[in-house]
Amino acid sequence: MYIFVFLVLLSLSYVYLKLADRFNIIDKPNHRSSHTQITIRGGGIIFYIALLIFFITSGFEYPYLFIGTTIIALVSFVDDLRPQPPALRLPVQFIAIALAIYQVSLDFPLISLILLLIVGVGFVNAFNFMDGINGITGMYSIVIVSFLLFFNIYEATFVNLDLLYYLLFSLIVFGFYNFRKKALFFSGDVGSISIAVVLFFLVYQFYFTLKAPVAILLVAVYGVDTVLTIIRRIKMKEKISEAHRHHLYQLFVDSKRFSHITTSLMYSVIQLLCCIIVYYSFQLGLWEQLLIVTLVLLSITFCYIFFVRYFLKMRVKAS
Repeated sequence: MYIFVFLVLLSLSYVYLKLADRFNIIDKPNHRSSHTQITIRGGGIIFYIALLIFFITSGFEYPYLFIGTTIIALVSFVDDLRPQPPALRLPVQFIAIALAIYQVSLDFPLISLILLLIVGVGFVNAFNFMDGINGITGMYSIVIVSFLLFFNIYEATFVNLDLLYYLLFSLIVFGFYNFRKKALFFSGDVGSISIAVVLFFLVYQFYFTLKAPVAILLVAVYGVDTVLTIIRRIKMKEKISEAHRHHLYQLFVDSKRFSHITTSLMYSVIQLLCCIIVYYSFQLGLWEQLLIVTLVLLSITFCYIFFVRYFLKMRVKAS
């Protein structure tokens, strides 16, 4: 069955490549882009297709997750074709995350659920913001899904195994087209936002099942980069909603010393280290886990500040 699903995903990715080329579903580079050539966008629809296949073959398991992801994937794909206003996109993001939360559990105080909803929408947007260079979304997601798959098999079952397998297959197929110097297609909003909703569900499910606060480290690298970049932009008095090139991964690429793939690998390796920390600490006591989370986040924060200052100094010297 797994081989069949992989071949289906591989075939459908090729079909999408040809259809997108025919109907001109492309991404044109601009001064904010990290790429320089016209590239097909929306290839991340393969992530949603993987979820669709799982939903059908599992006997319609996780219906609220599926409905929420379907709604947001549809709006995101339309946004890839023709940009939609935040007034449409934001409510849909709240609906999708609310359904993902409901799928896992509402067994928390109302204020906690509201905060979780806000954090979830923030995570979806963060994931979308970070999808700016070849390989980063696919590699980063492969690390998280692979870890959860390993954990689900060898430690504790917290989610249907097939969901993790199908997602991993879709990420590998996507990587064939995207993990290269000149990508054949990008994930688009339909890809980055859809996979973000599913990853949010998986991390929340992991936390709820195991009662392990270290679960937050499963998305630590993206989280730190996004939050600190937003703080920098606020200090620079920029509009948060506008496109920019201030993320650390963009500074790596702009320095001309690191390629897209090298930068994506670095982010993925650091996230893998965070996952390993989760593996060896999820059974510790609450305060021990909170201490580990704090130390890890502070360490990533220090690295972020160090490299941002380093690249900004390089930029000043070059000018």
